Order: sequence, then C-alpha cells, then structure tokens
Amino acid sequence: MSNITENLADVEKKIQAACDRAGRDRSDVTLIAVSKTKPVSDIREAMSYGIETFGENKVQELRDKTTEITEPLHWHMIGHLQNNKVKYLPGMVDMIHSVDNLKLAQEIEKQAAKHDLVMDVLCEVNMAGEDTKFGLTPEDCIPFIEQIKDFEHIRIRGLMTIAPYTENPESNRQYFRGLKDLLNKANEMKLTKEPMDTLSMGMTGDYEVAIEEGATLVRVGTGIFGERNYNI
Repeated sequence: MSNITENLADVEKKIQAACDRAGRDRSDVTLIAVSKTKPVSDIREAMSYGIETFGENKVQELRDKTTEITEPLHWHMIGHLQNNKVKYLPGMVDMIHSVDNLKLAQEIEKQAAKHDLVMDVLCEVNMAGEDTKFGLTPEDCIPFIEQIKDFEHIRIRGLMTIAPYTENPESNRQYFRGLKDLLNKANEMKLTKEPMDTLSMGMTGDYEVAIEEGATLVRVGTGIFGERNYNI
C-alpha cells in the first residue's frame, strides 16, 4: 500500500469516528482532497482509492490539471480568487469557496451568465479575525449575503472558514461553532431562496473537531498527500 492510500484509509477512519461521536451520518461529510502543488500522479492515486472531489488554490494549476485529467471529477476552487481569473472557472469547478467581496461576486455572476449556468459559491468568513487571512468579518457576513442573494447566476450554498494553524485542534472549536451559528442565523432569516446547507471548515490539523461542529466539507491536503512542495 502506498503512503497516499494508507493516509486516505487513516483519514477515512477519523472522519467516520468523528461522525460517530457527533451522531452524524458519514454521507453528510464530503472529503475534499487538497491537491495543490501535487502532481497528477498523486491525484490519480487518490482517485484509485475512490476520491472524486479535489480542491485547488490556483486557477492556472487547476486548468493544467483538468486538461490532463479528463475523468468526471468534482473540482473545488478553495483559494483566494482574483477577479481576472474568474472567467476560467464556470464549467470547470463545482464550487468556489472563497467569495468575500462584492466585486468578486459581481464578476462570478457576469462570467456564469456568459455560460448560462448557476455557480455554487460559499462566502468566506475570517472567524478568528487573523490579519493574514482573507474573508468577511462575522459581522459583515449576513449583510454581504443580503447584497448578493438575488444574483441570478450565483447560488449561495453556505459558508467557509480557514481556522488558525494550531497544535491544539480544540482551540478552533469556537470558530467552527461560530460559523455554524452564523449559517443557522442566516437560514432563520430566510436570506436565500433555498436554505444554505454547506459548511466548509476543517483542515488536516482540525477536521475531526470541525466535523463534530457540523462541517459538511473538510479540506485535507497534507494529511493525504504529505507535506507540500512550494518550489514548483
């Protein structure tokens, strides 16, 4: 068994255990294998294990990989997105996780309209207020949803956060719980046509806690593929 296969078996076991602890069904949680900086061969190895959902941070890397891998996978854009790169994403990705400003939302609306499709998006919220991270403040999240909720070619599926890097995953529980509370509040206000059902939260170091707090998408990279190579 290769490292990637072993790692995936381990991650799967932990996801199942977290679901059991939270009294949740395993099918409620989707594992996004974060393949940024990783070669196509690694992605194919994960595919052979049964993984169908992959996350990328950079549009160019996503374009290169989807050119080479033509099988029907679910690709998610999880990184910070520049307006001038949006045009490449309609039809290429299932979901954009990192919508945090009006100009970006307007550009997604415009490009999705050109393709005559509706783009699923998540609003990114900087729950811990870290200066180094993008995202809306928790206070700005609901007003932002109100600003973009009537866009015809955007469907707001839910919220996303990147919690602080920590050795102690318990310290991020408050941020995951806070994001779930925000989602519930927005749904109670009936801001969107259909209730939002997606919480993208939890990464290699803290996805078990995120699942216990309601994550429906967890983004695991290092835990599957090992350390990233940023020199490529």
